[in-house]
Amino acid sequence: MAATATDPKVAALAAARSLNPHPEKVVDEVFLASPFCDARDLVQVKYEMVRRVRVDKVPVARAARAFGYCRQAFYEIAAVLDAGGPGALVPGKPGPKGPTKLTAPVMDRIEDWQAAEPGLSAGQLAVMVSAEFGFTVHPRSVERALARHREPESPPDQEPIARTDRGR
Repeated sequence: MAATATDPKVAALAAARSLNPHPEKVVDEVFLASPFCDARDLVQVKYEMVRRVRVDKVPVARAARAFGYCRQAFYEIAAVLDAGGPGALVPGKPGPKGPTKLTAPVMDRIEDWQAAEPGLSAGQLAVMVSAEFGFTVHPRSVERALARHREPESPPDQEPIARTDRGR
């Protein structure tokens, strides 16, 4: 299947972070013969690779190679599938997963300073962080971190409902 920039499925897979960067590496004949299967769908490729080993009893090395992976990747994918189901096969969001400088202990200290002296500016707080913790931080980063730190966390049962765009 040729992927074009105007192909809506390619756009949807890319938006969901499940577009296979190397669909040409999928050479499994059973997979490619099925009209349902799509080598561009990374989650489907990973799932079908594990299914071929577990259900069809294809050796791990052969199945991994046929789906464009190595044996070690197969075992990692199988473990992720076992732990979290098919949804866990979607690659995680790239980038940092949390603060590197303005961590919880630093934010607690900043809040202590603000409680003692409410009129402190973000610039003054940044200087105080530098003096006490030994690293520099931009005043705007302090402002954003304080805004995030003050936001109440919603209880798990009241998570916002995701809306999907249905051609509107």
